[in-house]
Amino acid sequence: MTDIKKTETKIGIFSFFAGAGFLDLGFETTQGFETIFVNEYHKPFMEVYKATRKGLKIKEPIYGHSTDDICAFLDNEKAKTLKKNIQESKKKFDLIGFIGGPPCPDFSVGGKNKGIEGENGKLSGTYIELIVRNQPDFFLFENVKGLYRTKKHREFFDEVKLKLITNGYYLTEKLINAIEFGAPQDRERIILIGFKRNVLTDLGMELNGSPELKSFDWNSKILYNAKEILSKNWPNQEQFLENALRPIPKGIEKKLTVQHWFDKNDVENHPNSIHYFQPRAGLSKFLSIQEGDDLKKSYKRLHRWRYSPTAAYGNNEVHLHPFKPRRISAAEALAIQSLPKNFIIPEHITLSNMFKTIGNGVPYLAAKGLAETISVFIEKVKSKELKYAEIISK
Repeated sequence: MTDIKKTETKIGIFSFFAGAGFLDLGFETTQGFETIFVNEYHKPFMEVYKATRKGLKIKEPIYGHSTDDICAFLDNEKAKTLKKNIQESKKKFDLIGFIGGPPCPDFSVGGKNKGIEGENGKLSGTYIELIVRNQPDFFLFENVKGLYRTKKHREFFDEVKLKLITNGYYLTEKLINAIEFGAPQDRERIILIGFKRNVLTDLGMELNGSPELKSFDWNSKILYNAKEILSKNWPNQEQFLENALRPIPKGIEKKLTVQHWFDKNDVENHPNSIHYFQPRAGLSKFLSIQEGDDLKKSYKRLHRWRYSPTAAYGNNEVHLHPFKPRRISAAEALAIQSLPKNFIIPEHITLSNMFKTIGNGVPYLAAKGLAETISVFIEKVKSKELKYAEIISK
């Protein structure tokens, strides 16, 4: 009996709000995906994107890099060019996807909380409009949990979903935590994924009247159960002792600790190890905060044998090294975002831009887990393992 050779699905990705490209990298390192267009408005972030891709030996996108405001792609020549590129790419790729996480402080409880009325909030609506007008085969939308859990923002989220459904998309959503995918960080984000109805039927799926993709398996690439991991007996606060050794406690998951990732990425010898903010008013505050005291809004000291709180390095949110009297370095922040050790930010980028783009990014392992989850879904539909949009009970 001759084995039937499995054909790989070639998927082209158009990336918006790309930042330094952490989300893109998760797709690029997953078999079958290729980033073919990149949009990032902030020029220093795009500089980081290009330089790190060169260092990682990832080929440049077919349709290039753009630093235009995303609104430009809704009107005139930019919109026509985007449509033309999408149509052309469909001849080269089996599927075309949009991915993006619009700036989210307007939906963040700890941020501006202006919602759709804020300048950043409006960008979420623009991204959805871009999807509706260009009709990619699928899309991924990433945002803060405030969009999902806060009542006034949830209304906007529900409106967005209705608009997508009306325009032919079947949807699935989940509040994920980066720690579930192996990143050493407690970071929740809402992920909305949609597939065009005709794409699903072309792949072989039978659809009913419900626009929900209940058969989409969000857990197919999960490594840990967030609730179980977070409830482990992690160490609490301990006296700060400069350069002191502390043995690893029993009953924790070492691979999810800050120290494991510092060692894994050899942060002391990383090119970005010298990039950290110096204190303006002496060391006294840095010496007084206990190791593991990360409950304050600012001046959180990480614990070496625990995961990090959400990597957010703007708005006066300062994260301190567990056992050194200083703020964490860019190399350490990249490790907390689970980037590979050869992801290096050019030294000419300002510290503010380094830490802003690091904090804004989707943790690499979470991004890769999402890409793999989408890939598993597509292949299962193609192979008829998932014949129905809903889960059919046996």
